[in-house]
Amino acid sequence: MTENRVASSYVRLLYEYIERQGRDPVDVLGEPLDESAHFVPMARWQTMLARVDALERRPALALRIAEGIGARHFGVVGYAALACGNLAEALQRLERFHASVYDANPATVHYGPEGVSIEWGVARGRPGALVDETAIAALVQLARDLTGRFWPVRRVSFVNPVPMWTQPYEDFFGGEVCFEEDATRLVFDPQVLALPLRKSDPALLTLLDHQAEQLLAETAAVPPVVDAWRRTLVPLIREGQTSLAALAEAHHMSPRTLQRRLAEQGTSFQGLLDQTRRHLAERHLRDAQLDLAEIALILGYSEQSAFTRAFRAWTGLAPAQWRRQHAPTLRR
Repeated sequence: MTENRVASSYVRLLYEYIERQGRDPVDVLGEPLDESAHFVPMARWQTMLARVDALERRPALALRIAEGIGARHFGVVGYAALACGNLAEALQRLERFHASVYDANPATVHYGPEGVSIEWGVARGRPGALVDETAIAALVQLARDLTGRFWPVRRVSFVNPVPMWTQPYEDFFGGEVCFEEDATRLVFDPQVLALPLRKSDPALLTLLDHQAEQLLAETAAVPPVVDAWRRTLVPLIREGQTSLAALAEAHHMSPRTLQRRLAEQGTSFQGLLDQTRRHLAERHLRDAQLDLAEIALILGYSEQSAFTRAFRAWTGLAPAQWRRQHAPTLRR
């Protein structure tokens, strides 16, 4: 079974909370975060939360931690969410790549008469009240921050025992809060999904797009029409839209027509996609500030393992091996 874990960028939320309380995070939590590691084991995250809870001895620690959440705590996925037009698109982006931030029990989304329901089971274990409450409160707070509105959640359900004080939870979520349920659930009004993001800012991805443009300018010359398709693929790849239909729609033609025109240029959609992804991968691997999980996301892979398999097929090397061999040229 895959080890449950959370992203280092997400764990940094706790360090910032401790600093806001006027304490030194290292004094409270021990060793600092490993800046080179993308993930922190769930067991360590549980221990860190427990230490802070024992130190403060106040109810609803998770809710106070969640108040400091921001897109940056979700890494590349968070910044990608900021480029979305409304909350529905942002949540879809977060749901698609959730394992890169919070790799534990996966979420499922349901639409019913009571509203939109996001549910987390217990197949991969029960990480505990502090972990669950921080995760759900952080997600709700991020969604409210993105939309710039305090909107009430209809109902929140937790699998954990009822805490001594429930009022802080009802105040935070704005709706019914239940405990000792069979699954963790978040139910809210479907109209919330249409809310525009007040911080929608595609410019946050300019750096990555600029790198992609540089890459494409450096690659071997291709016919103008192929170059146009390749440039269109870059943002589509980042958004996870890696299909022939998506590229055809972007160029206002049918998939069959695009397939025929690709063949006329001596290539195929899969060949064009693989070539573009490979060049982008090599460009991003030269950037020491991006770890492998983030590069996989930028290239439209939902799992780092899928990126590793593809890169090995292209180059004969795993991404980490390729990066080490090109270490002297890495930009630090």
